[in-house]
Amino acid sequence: MQGTLRKMKTKLNEVVGYTLPVGDQSLQLNPLLNQNLELEFLGQIYCQNCGRKTSKSFSQGYCYPCMKSLAACDICILKPEQCHFHMGTCREPEWGQHNCMVDHVVYLANTSALKVGITRQSQIPTRWIDQGATEALPIYQVKSRHISGLVEVKLAQLMSDKTNWRAMLKGNNDPIPLDEKAHEVRPQIQETIFALLKKYGENAIHQLDATVTKINYPVKRFPKKISSFNFDKTPLVSGILMGIKGQYLIFDSGVINIRKFTGYEIEVRA
Repeated sequence: MQGTLRKMKTKLNEVVGYTLPVGDQSLQLNPLLNQNLELEFLGQIYCQNCGRKTSKSFSQGYCYPCMKSLAACDICILKPEQCHFHMGTCREPEWGQHNCMVDHVVYLANTSALKVGITRQSQIPTRWIDQGATEALPIYQVKSRHISGLVEVKLAQLMSDKTNWRAMLKGNNDPIPLDEKAHEVRPQIQETIFALLKKYGENAIHQLDATVTKINYPVKRFPKKISSFNFDKTPLVSGILMGIKGQYLIFDSGVINIRKFTGYEIEVRA
């Protein structure tokens, strides 16, 4: 199987189902656990937006011109509290209208530890799976990405907003009572919530009464030591596929972040 890589597609089953898109083809990965798998980078990288050949990938799969011009690559994607749509300076206002000025969810998750995160409502549970969360709980629904970012920034003063990917890949974190954590932190940010409701309207933020989603990954054995593969340095990645978690393939010889190499032309041999 040969073609350009895309991030793995996932499906929330009793155990997460993973599919690897390679060009126009797809490879079901779960049946390949405990088998030998080879991914070989063929030396070409293509922008996932415009398709042009690029010597280097930017922002996980774009050429430099697209990285500089697309709203999906702007700083506010990483830091939504810096959204400047309301200032009329969005790189692509129509894209922003459909992707940022829509309902988002603020959630708590158990990845390498307790963390806070945000995502479009339509991206649940995909976002949680991509982060390697074993548990997740939506706690607020907000009317835009910008507002969700402002809530996240406040919650990030009480807990992490990042995942330690190395710790996440060494095993599943101990269970966390996310509903209890939500009950604990909500009063601590209530002043911020009131201020945002006053500024953006009473429908800007809704507190959610949701249940915890538990996520199980197809992992036969977690690595004790993390060694990371990089196609730019090691074109051939091979070994026994021991598991899949987040957007990582876990081999007996190391791990590789598939999303990082979006647009890389590879050949897959299973």
